[in-house]
Amino acid sequence: MRAACVMAVALVCGMAVVASAEMTSGPQVGDSVGAFTVTKVAGNPDDGFPIGRSGCYRCKTGAKPVVMVFARSGDEKLAKLLKKIEEEVEEHADDKMMGFVNMIGADAESLKKASEDFAKKHGITRLAFVVPEDAENGPPDFKIAPDADLTVVCYKEGKVKANHAFAKGGLTDEKIDAVVEASCSLVE
Repeated sequence: MRAACVMAVALVCGMAVVASAEMTSGPQVGDSVGAFTVTKVAGNPDDGFPIGRSGCYRCKTGAKPVVMVFARSGDEKLAKLLKKIEEEVEEHADDKMMGFVNMIGADAESLKKASEDFAKKHGITRLAFVVPEDAENGPPDFKIAPDADLTVVCYKEGKVKANHAFAKGGLTDEKIDAVVEASCSLVE
């Protein structure tokens, strides 16, 4: 009986660890990051990609170290993460580090307005906010998981170096630190 209780507790604890773990979403480490079309709606005025322009932001970044974010919602945790990524982009300006945020969801027009409002509210100016042509889940080849609220892909020279994905509510301060650490490793 006692062994059965211990097994049950171990099983429940094991499931809790799995449930709190990151999920698989987006291009994985070693994958190439392909081209895709977006419309820039806010953010970095110095990236040579004017607001309202449609085109390939991935192409614009070339071989630079890049933190690419796919977000379905904008909350305070996302703002905190993006502010920390902005700090890294600024700190590594000599390394030409860049970042951009793809807002994804069902209604592209609403996403554009919400992205503009979010960037303005949180004073985010060094990251570009874009809405992909395939707004609902991002580019099909990227395989952004429909249940991923946030997917962060760090890449350099078009190759994924780190990937982090979280379900809604899964972004914690510790996970923010892990994402920032991954972005820093792009310039080491």
